[in-house]
Amino acid sequence: MENLKTGRFYGQTNSTIHLDFATITDTEYTHDRVDWHYHDNAYFTFILDGKVIEGNKKEVYNCTAGSLLFHNWQDAHYNIKPKGFTRGFHIELNESWFNSFKFYRDNLQGSFAVANPDVKFLFYKIFRETNIQDGITALSTEILLLQALAQMQGDSVAAAKQTPIWVGRLRDILNDSIACKFTLSELSATLQIHPVHLSRDFSKYFQCNLGEYIRKLRIEKAFALLPSRHLSLTDIALTCGFADQSHFLRSFKSFNQANPTVYRKLLMRAC
Repeated sequence: MENLKTGRFYGQTNSTIHLDFATITDTEYTHDRVDWHYHDNAYFTFILDGKVIEGNKKEVYNCTAGSLLFHNWQDAHYNIKPKGFTRGFHIELNESWFNSFKFYRDNLQGSFAVANPDVKFLFYKIFRETNIQDGITALSTEILLLQALAQMQGDSVAAAKQTPIWVGRLRDILNDSIACKFTLSELSATLQIHPVHLSRDFSKYFQCNLGEYIRKLRIEKAFALLPSRHLSLTDIALTCGFADQSHFLRSFKSFNQANPTVYRKLLMRAC
């Protein structure tokens, strides 16, 4: 089984940035299949465009644009790439740096998909920072990465606690139908819980209110669609459930402090 050293991934490397705490690689996937292998460092794979299937000893992930995976060091896996352009953004964590944050390291074992939209927003910001390349890029990137690890550690601790069945059902409903115009009464009836109970307890499990969470899911979906050249911003807005382009632009900027065209140019750069 091949062991890939720091900064090495199968495919065409567009850029590599070496920082004191991480090595960041922007890669176009060119191999139809990559056999079982592992990496020296714990790292993240963030799919910016296209599709890839990744399997390990426990799970298989069908990744599309916006998918985020975490792999701990020496965790073996394989990859299959369907036809078409696929671009991945990888952040390998310096071993000594990661080990210095024991409370993060100990709660982030094995390989797993990261579903939290807030964490994905942080990775899009890291991606943007690495394209700015000014005197504070390293500092900003490290801060954003620590914020992501803290959020993931909190999610890991919360997942270990017992949650009501309705939480998982609601998460699936919202993720599967982000463009729907949900009402509290309809969701409550579907979940068979009282509207007061749902509105009161939602934030305990999602760390925000119901309306804000739906907006996050819509922005997350919009990010995944930005590399699609055949879609206008209006098309993306309507597909994701926004009333119009101006509504989409306001919502996007409230979460990411930048216009979607800024990210669109970066996401299309290597295509």
